[in-house]
Amino acid sequence: MIAKLCMITLGCSFAQALNNGLALTPIMGWMSWERYSCNFDCLNDPDNCISEGLYKKMADLLVSEGYKDAGYQYLHIDVCWPVEKRDSNGKLVADPARFPSGIQAIAKYVHSKGLKLGIYADFSYETCPGYPGSEYYMDMDAKTFAEWEIDSLRYNGCDSKPKEMPYVYPLMSRALNMTGRSIVYICQWPGYYGGVGVKPDYAALREACNQWRNYHEIQNSWESVGDVIDHYGNDKGNFSQFAGPGGWNDPDVLVVGDYGLSYYQQKAQFGMWALFASPLMMSLDLRSVDPAAKQLLLNKNIIAINQDPLGNQAVRLFKVSTFITVWIKKLARKGAFAIGVLNRGSQGTPYKTSLSDLGLRNKHGYQLWEAFENKTIGSFSLTKEFVVNIEPTSIYIIIAIPK
Repeated sequence: MIAKLCMITLGCSFAQALNNGLALTPIMGWMSWERYSCNFDCLNDPDNCISEGLYKKMADLLVSEGYKDAGYQYLHIDVCWPVEKRDSNGKLVADPARFPSGIQAIAKYVHSKGLKLGIYADFSYETCPGYPGSEYYMDMDAKTFAEWEIDSLRYNGCDSKPKEMPYVYPLMSRALNMTGRSIVYICQWPGYYGGVGVKPDYAALREACNQWRNYHEIQNSWESVGDVIDHYGNDKGNFSQFAGPGGWNDPDVLVVGDYGLSYYQQKAQFGMWALFASPLMMSLDLRSVDPAAKQLLLNKNIIAINQDPLGNQAVRLFKVSTFITVWIKKLARKGAFAIGVLNRGSQGTPYKTSLSDLGLRNKHGYQLWEAFENKTIGSFSLTKEFVVNIEPTSIYIIIAIPK
């Protein structure tokens, strides 16, 4: 606990970040994959297939429903957008049946809404579903994405060898920078290392990428969310130290507003992803989002924790019990912290603690607020105990400001 706290209170010395001036706070937006996967059956399911109509509709809703104003700016096309062969010049081609206007036209539409457009590619011969990859075409693909006015690239590594990744991912980083267009570079690099016993080089990752998914693809279930949280709590390789402006660990998309989590579990995921300084990428149907889920996703206080300019990633301070864990995130305001008390159990519980027990050290004490509802908890000395009541499978987040 003391080592963790020292790391937070003294701050971290980041490795050199990717020098493109982008993602100075975690990016926020909407991505199609978790909710819509690779649905290309526009004949039988026109409202939900991967098509320009779907992305334009989601762009409209990001603006009209207040998500853009809250910070959700990136709209990401994922996986199943191209045809199965490149054109005679070797360029990638969007499926003309599902994207009749072409990707550049969608980019212009998205930009007209004040949003940014992202796209998916893969550095191997084929993408995961078998569409053309960038092998032997990396420079051409980077130039194509720039010509199409793409703003972010999610670069996968299906059907590739993990040992190649430290060499190939930086090559695409260079190719994107050479285009002269500002493109956020999203790597899947360390996510492939889990099963092969390779330790990720997070300093190299940070030099090449703006964000990197470092664990398994998330599923729409509480078990999957909890598994990701455990990975971040264990923090093997101290990857939390490498998060900061320009480069972010990515625990994958939010499943808030989908079907696998209860309201309180959605609250827990959203709160933890905010504490993690994670990219906040929604993957839900914005046409039919539950009002309670929407309220979570638009919560200004929680978004502010995520977008805090210091960019510190929360670490797990300690486990109170099998189900209760305590997390801490240093904030940009001098001496301030966000503290998360996460209950993974199926029963609500009161948790009694004090600021000194949480590792805080300002001798004058702190003013405390509850973050989700922005309610004052009170003013406390370091040793004065207080109680927080946490719902089952939920989170309680405290903002502590030094007096």
